[in-house]
Amino acid sequence: MLGDIIGLIILGAIFGALARLFLRGRQNIGIIWTVVLGILGALVGYWIAAALGVASTRGIDWVRDIISVVVSMVFISGFIAIRSRQRV
Repeated sequence: MLGDIIGLIILGAIFGALARLFLRGRQNIGIIWTVVLGILGALVGYWIAAALGVASTRGIDWVRDIISVVVSMVFISGFIAIRSRQRV
């Protein structure tokens, strides 16, 4: 259980960082929010991959990971849009 939580935090940090890398422009968002949104992106991405039937394959699950990074990108973009609207 503890190993799953630690793994999810590490995976969230990786997916969040990749999502920010692929997004255009500068994102004014901290590391904690990057990890949290990366974790949410990983969870939703895994759920979408399972719904599409590509959740587990032999070796590295590239499709599942790509879906998770794309979902993380959407979450980070949405977070930035909501946060910038609140500051105005």
